[in-house]
Amino acid sequence: MHGGKGSGAPHGNCNAWKHGARSDEMQRLAALLRGVADDE
Repeated sequence: MHGGKGSGAPHGNCNAWKHGARSDEMQRLAALLRGVADDE
């Protein structure tokens, strides 16, 4: 039958970025580099 236990999307966001170009650390680094480039 359709619908029983376990139907629907899994809990949590398994597709969330944890590393790479969109990580929090890379966002801060990009902002810092933009600030340095604006100073020149």
